[in-house]
This record gives sequence, structure tokens and C-alpha cells, in this order.
Amino acid sequence: MPEACLARLRAADVIVHAGDLSTPAVLEALEALGPPVVAVHGNVDSPELCRRLPLRAEVPAGPATIGVVHDAGPAEGRLARLRSAFPRARAVVFGHSHIPLHERDEDGFQIFNPGSATDRRRQPRHTMGEAVVAADGSIVFTLIPLD
Repeated sequence: MPEACLARLRAADVIVHAGDLSTPAVLEALEALGPPVVAVHGNVDSPELCRRLPLRAEVPAGPATIGVVHDAGPAEGRLARLRSAFPRARAVVFGHSHIPLHERDEDGFQIFNPGSATDRRRQPRHTMGEAVVAADGSIVFTLIPLD
């Protein structure tokens, strides 16, 4: 992982990973950084990780809840589908495509894909995301380019 990514992860209150860790060693490396880690398993994860990690998770973030899932399904209807799948959440973080995405509905519910710090696929750069939760429960997502 790029050092810029590691520095931000060490300073975080919680590390959220939306799957495709591949091996338990990667999860253990994230856990060794210090902050608690909330992760779900992805489609390329080892059988051991799939047994160890859930398909979906919820992260309590102050007065807000953030849902986490790896594969958010097809683009059409994604926002409504994730809102329905995580009724307590104000936002959902997902992965799978490794393509950064940030959408919001008319009520402020958000979905966010931070891209990937290690596998940019067809994207111009490696990226990661940051979520800042305010005292009122509002969430601001920022996409962070790493190279």
C-alpha cells in the first residue's frame, strides 16, 4: 500500500474495507495499524477470509451508521437498493468495481465507492476515501488520490 494511504489509515478512528483483501495477511496488516477495522469479504478473498468476515456490516459512526458491502449490484437502482438493504444507515460504502463513485439521493442518503489504493484497474490513479461524520450525523465523503 502507498505510504500516503498507510499514514491516513493510522490516523483514522476506524478503518473500513469493502472487500477484496485477498488473504488474511492483508487483514492482519490493516489491524496492526492501530484503529479498529471493519471489513466485509469480497469475491476474490480466500475461503478463510470469507469464513472470517461477513457479507455485510454496519459501522456506528457517532450519531450515524454507515453500511458496508462488497458488491452493490448493477448501477441501475443501486442507490434505492442499498438504502433498502441498510435501513438504519445514512450511507453505504461498497467496493467490487474499484471505480470511485459518490451518489446521494434527495433525502441525503449516500453511496460511496472509494476505488482502490492497490488495484486501480482502468482508473487513472489509485484512490482511497475518507468519511467525516459531524455531530448532527451528516457524513462528508472525500475521494483521495494517492498517485
